[in-house]
Amino acid sequence: MQQQIEPAVVLDEYISYIRLEKNYSSRTVSEYSNDIQEFFSFLKQEEITELNDIEYPEARLYVTRMYDKGLSRKTISRKISSIRSFYKFSNARFGINDSAFRLLHHPKKEERLPAFFYEEELEALFNSCQGDDPKSLRNKALLELFYATGIRVSELTSIELSDIDNSLGIVKVMGKGRKERYVPFGSFAQSALESYMKNSRPLLMKKKNHQSLFVNLRGDPITDRGVRHVLNMMMEEAAIDGKIYPHMIRHSFATHMLSNGADMRTVQELLGHSQLSSTQVYTHITKEHLRKTYMNTHPRA
Repeated sequence: MQQQIEPAVVLDEYISYIRLEKNYSSRTVSEYSNDIQEFFSFLKQEEITELNDIEYPEARLYVTRMYDKGLSRKTISRKISSIRSFYKFSNARFGINDSAFRLLHHPKKEERLPAFFYEEELEALFNSCQGDDPKSLRNKALLELFYATGIRVSELTSIELSDIDNSLGIVKVMGKGRKERYVPFGSFAQSALESYMKNSRPLLMKKKNHQSLFVNLRGDPITDRGVRHVLNMMMEEAAIDGKIYPHMIRHSFATHMLSNGADMRTVQELLGHSQLSSTQVYTHITKEHLRKTYMNTHPRA
């Protein structure tokens, strides 16, 4: 008879595995842990005490409960991946049956195209941070580097001074799965960074001592939330309607690169996508833009 193992014990082993052996980021570890603990709550409600007692009908019921809560298909798909990964580990380490979630299908992806800025809108954002005061210089350098590289906001806030080679126009980025990559940036970002690092960052730092490239007005390393706040202030200053979130800058970078003739593989490498399919979504944006332009301008459209 197989020895029964407490779910919490298996979870502790799994978290150590993905943190230390798989080298997942702290954010990913936290998401996986939360997903699995929510699943454990479901098991408790259903009075299921053993991980081995989960079969396909129970797995389907859990997915149905997530739909009932109004979760998006993307969120549900991620939670299924978390639990499937957990069960795969449990099977390899403890011999726990993992067939229920192996058989479970991911929900179809929602056909939503990523939101992006047109070049004129971005120009208005850049114009909103003109000035030679420390805050404006910081904001301009942040936006220039963000748009020049298309990096994720978590990658932007993790950049340290030693990661920037301003003479070559290259930044070292720590991406998902702690994979390093080097991303080039152009003369606009070079100029803005040089001015920020010389005339703004030393003043904002005050007596703080750390190596983070971008800092807030208190001199501490800027956070993801801080970047969102900076972008919202730019939107207000530029009098642009609508919402903004950091990933829109990344979407804009990819869309503009492809629209101007960059090949898919190059954009994939710059974005740090492990799968080409993640990059291909941007071709749908450019095709839709071409279609709308045609329909609005051709005399016999």
